[in-house]
Amino acid sequence: MREERFDIYDQEMNQLGTATREETHRLGHWHRTFHCWLTHYEGSRQLVRFQQRHADKDTNPGCYDITVAGHLSAGETMQDGVRELEEELGVSAGFQQLVPLGQVREEESGYVNGKLFIDREVSDVFGLLCDIPLMELRLQPEEVAGVYEADIEELLALFKGELEEIAAQGVRLAIAPNSPTGHLRLMSSERSIRADQFVPRDVSYYIDVLQKLRSVSRTL
Repeated sequence: MREERFDIYDQEMNQLGTATREETHRLGHWHRTFHCWLTHYEGSRQLVRFQQRHADKDTNPGCYDITVAGHLSAGETMQDGVRELEEELGVSAGFQQLVPLGQVREEESGYVNGKLFIDREVSDVFGLLCDIPLMELRLQPEEVAGVYEADIEELLALFKGELEEIAAQGVRLAIAPNSPTGHLRLMSSERSIRADQFVPRDVSYYIDVLQKLRSVSRTL
């Protein structure tokens, strides 16, 4: 299979050409990614959804993360990033439905399977009002182990260090009982969530995004 290629950039975001995923992360090229946080309301409460990464992911396996995120392939625009919603969660949405929440630059380095990776991303961040019931989501098994939701004010308190843990309701993929083929199905799940279980980013990222998500109106 042909390896995915990314458009790569210098520090000032001047395009340098393209590189494979492996080259991009080995050499530390800047590249672009798409972030989208899903939110909805239950009465007066605003809830925010977040995913649990698959345990076999090459970086941050099993951690809680942005509801949907992904790299832009070579030649794609940020508008094309909306495809990630369909691929990871089975949610159909148009780019015009997304609410821009800003742009962030992140740098991370470490070792995966004994190999150094340098991840330099410029990410456009969006919010989406989504009332689809959790049990109707279609999770991408290779990427997403589960999706959970929690009260936005409790999440903010969690990342500000005002709460040690909060309760979250969600769904997870599990092998269906008595399935001879190992068929996966969604099952309800409840978790106690701590801030250190999320992908390690500057905590200001999570706080800023959650504060801006408050502006995503239920009337959209």
